[in-house]
Amino acid sequence: MKRKSKQERQTELSQMLKKDPFYTDEELSDYFGVSIQTIRLDRLKLGIPELRERVKLVAENNINKVKTIGSKEIVGEIIDLDVGSLGISILETTDHMVYSKTNIVKGHFVFAQAESLAMAVVDAPVVLMGVANIKNINPIKANDRLIAKAEVIRVRDRKHYVHVKINNKNHEQVFRGKFIFDEIN
Repeated sequence: MKRKSKQERQTELSQMLKKDPFYTDEELSDYFGVSIQTIRLDRLKLGIPELRERVKLVAENNINKVKTIGSKEIVGEIIDLDVGSLGISILETTDHMVYSKTNIVKGHFVFAQAESLAMAVVDAPVVLMGVANIKNINPIKANDRLIAKAEVIRVRDRKHYVHVKINNKNHEQVFRGKFIFDEIN
């Protein structure tokens, strides 16, 4: 593969981060075949903040849309939200979330990300989870980035049906869940 010119690389880098602001410098470095320092210099020249700041900005712009729960109660960071339709959140797993003998992330962290995102997309002020049908598909290790996508499938008789899928940074599905929330007066 022919290496891109600096101008081509910076243009493509800017477009990639507009589409998906969650690429790490390491992923971009591998993609473009340049050093991490080159990516950082490119971002600096283009005025693009580091990953942590990009995630924070996106989350701050979306958190005020949530009706059902408080921003501190959401597990992970909401990066996209269309209340009543769909939402996306990211959770960075840590060493504190794993079982010491297996290094696998404890299920309640993954479930909490899925449930809180599912509640966030529901277009109602107060809901109670009535049913959760979940499946853990692949093990999750410390330092995995989990990307959850929740979608409201149907609303019928004050019941909100929400499907959630969680993928790891390699785009492999690690969890899926179907939730039914009952709207409370």
